[in-house]
Amino acid sequence: MKKTAVAYFSATGVTKKIARRLAGVIGADLIEITPAVPYTKADLNWMDKNSRSTIEMRDKASRPALASPGPALDGYDTVFVGFPIWWYVAPTIVNSYLEAHDLTGKTVIPFATSGGSGMGRTNELLAPSCKGARLLEGRLLNRASEQSIKTWVETLDI
Repeated sequence: MKKTAVAYFSATGVTKKIARRLAGVIGADLIEITPAVPYTKADLNWMDKNSRSTIEMRDKASRPALASPGPALDGYDTVFVGFPIWWYVAPTIVNSYLEAHDLTGKTVIPFATSGGSGMGRTNELLAPSCKGARLLEGRLLNRASEQSIKTWVETLDI
């Protein structure tokens, strides 16, 4: 496998655990996607039409600020991008991260955690943020074991 990074956004720690497991299994570098303003429990209340996450997800052009774009991805061939599913898609902060980097010639592979929904329209909405990259179909990795992660990665065209 070529040089690989696992970048992830985790609002509550669930996706972070899976990202660490994935990075460990494939020997990848781990990169945390950190918002400039951390999300609070109130921000994540999807039942509140005025919560920060609801407002951001209602506006597909929303690009929450990053604390930092993180390290340059120049040396990586493959970038796994992890996040919790919000409103059947990736949180728009993931678009912020992807758009902060030159992904030309890279393979981007989404993975997600979810309390109850699938990947929905995730790839469709991430594709414009992955200019020049080959975007593979994403996968839910809820409570994925090391073996199931290894099996999945072995099936990928990377």
